[in-house]
Amino acid sequence: MRMKSLLYSVLASFVLASALYPPARAAGLNIETATIADLNAAFASGTLTSEALVSAYLKRIEAYDKKGPGINAIITLNKKALDEARQLDVERKNGTVRGPLHGIPVVLKDNYDTVDMPTTAGSQLLEGHMAKQDAFMVKKLREAGAIVLAKVNLSEFAGSGGSVSGATDPAIVKAGSVPNGESSAGGQTKNPHELLHGPAGSSGGTGAAVAAAFAQFGLGTDTGGSVRGPSSANGIVGLKPTHGLLSRAGIVPLALSFDTGGPMGRSVYDVAVALGVMTGVDPADDATKKSEGNFERDYTRYLKTGALKGARIGIARDFMGKDAGTDVIVEAAIATLKKLGAAVVDPIKYPDYILQSKGALYNIVTYAEFKAQIADYLKTSEPQFPKTLDEIVARAHDPKTGYRSPEKAVALKYTASVALDLTDPSYIAAKNEALVSTKAAVMALFEKYRLDAIVYPTSPRPAQYIKPDGLPAPTDSPTNLANESGLPDLIVPAGMTWSGLPVTISFFGRAFSEGQLLGYGYDFEQATKARVLPKYTPALPSDVIGTTVAGKNP
Repeated sequence: MRMKSLLYSVLASFVLASALYPPARAAGLNIETATIADLNAAFASGTLTSEALVSAYLKRIEAYDKKGPGINAIITLNKKALDEARQLDVERKNGTVRGPLHGIPVVLKDNYDTVDMPTTAGSQLLEGHMAKQDAFMVKKLREAGAIVLAKVNLSEFAGSGGSVSGATDPAIVKAGSVPNGESSAGGQTKNPHELLHGPAGSSGGTGAAVAAAFAQFGLGTDTGGSVRGPSSANGIVGLKPTHGLLSRAGIVPLALSFDTGGPMGRSVYDVAVALGVMTGVDPADDATKKSEGNFERDYTRYLKTGALKGARIGIARDFMGKDAGTDVIVEAAIATLKKLGAAVVDPIKYPDYILQSKGALYNIVTYAEFKAQIADYLKTSEPQFPKTLDEIVARAHDPKTGYRSPEKAVALKYTASVALDLTDPSYIAAKNEALVSTKAAVMALFEKYRLDAIVYPTSPRPAQYIKPDGLPAPTDSPTNLANESGLPDLIVPAGMTWSGLPVTISFFGRAFSEGQLLGYGYDFEQATKARVLPKYTPALPSDVIGTTVAGKNP
């Protein structure tokens, strides 16, 4: 046993040592490694323009999305992005700077409504669907000067909106197993670290695009782990905020009891900046009333080295032991937390009934709410689009449709067959009693051990193959506990397995503790520098900008 532990320690040291950020090129600013703070410093010095920045990102998309490795994250490019960048450059030249996101490119998961680009939710059945207004979060970004560069692929209808989770018939399970990172509208997205592996879901397009440096940051949505799984699989930072901190208005719903948007970036700093811009009470989303008096406009003030010193961090080992390579990295991360001065409580134990019931509880609520809420969303769409889940299922199975995802067709039919009505006693009991009990049990864990945060491996295993051999890959992710309790969860890169796949850890905290969690994540990030640039989307000469003439590449 001692020999095994020693081996793990040696391997961990090697992995972490090899996972350091590569040094930035001395010639100029490198967009693969630059933070929003770096970009703003270059803007202020006159060595960078938004036009040049957008151009550099567009060159990476041109080289790597449909060509080269064919990451295939992009569904729709904003054809006016360069024009918008030039306009924002004029504003800056005239003395108007809207804030830290002025002129910064962002990608959106294609379930965020935008008035100028279609919103498909990854479904062929919604191709060409135009929203009448921007989603609240998108509006806030645009008001802050961010440029929506593209809308990106996702697991269709955000994954569980048509899944076979909970099915017991092996034939249904196999037939309804959608390839990792695939949708009927966007096709197959690949993981830029390893092309045979998927980007995870449902925000896989955002995860792959941000990791491959197709934009400075991106937005995903999270219902059961859909920001965090792709952040882990692609080796980036992601945040699932407290339920109600960010408005869901204008986001295609999956299950509003759990749904939330969330920022994804290559650094904790970028995620913190994006979060502060998007907070605020929205009259169109009652859940945001919970955030009044709890949200902040600037989360970067929490980003300090030393933030972990004295923090009580519980280690949830319930989610370890699934993959040796992942466990090596997590053990090294725990050692780092101790070195940084955290008071580590190892282990803490979730109640067995919570662990055993979380999947079934999630499915009951999600299936019922998707059935009702997708109809609410679609009722104002143009006549050519389906209006109910039953219509979606019918069109997916109609040969005339030419539906491009036979697996999703099976999954949609299964979801429709088991989804309860919102008046069903089982759904009401799950929502009003079981979810309340789950949150109480999780909060009791925080109180019992006097914890500031709980750390666990975001994914018990690294990114799975696009098409696994045999039955689908295990779906034992712990992330849906944060959705069922409504609590925040920050994901930070921790290293790479020996097979070249990222591993991340999660900082899971109390309600509206985002600032605190971001501080912990920043401290860990700065100590480890564990994020690794994907090998299949290497640096381009155009990545280094702002070196000679303002706004021009060398």
